[in-house]
Amino acid sequence: MFTIQQIHEAHAKVKSGADFPKYTQDIIALGVTSFETFVFDNHTNYYGVNDFQTSSIGFSETLTIANESNVEQFKSDLKSHQQGNTDYMTFLNDCAKSGVEKWVVVMDKMTCSYYDKAGNEMVVEVIPSV
Repeated sequence: MFTIQQIHEAHAKVKSGADFPKYTQDIIALGVTSFETFVFDNHTNYYGVNDFQTSSIGFSETLTIANESNVEQFKSDLKSHQQGNTDYMTFLNDCAKSGVEKWVVVMDKMTCSYYDKAGNEMVVEVIPSV
């Protein structure tokens, strides 16, 4: 099974959204089958085979998630982040402003889905191969 320390080591290599596909491959190699990250404090629940689960600790300061989602603004911010124009904290703040509550990555589908506070799917992306 994998540890939060191993995941942090893989995540330390990520400088922007442009590095996300490689990060995904790195944690698949550790045994992660899916994960969900919550924007308000950045804690993440990681899942593996045989119902294995572990969670990272969130930030002590939290972000306020907008009650109304703004899909078009989020798509623009996401694209900018994926092009390497913003760092992770900027991306989290952009998510919060656009009403993104969490994202869920499913490794066998290679998708990343973003959800609002009502649980509505805002954007689904296929994670590019490395």
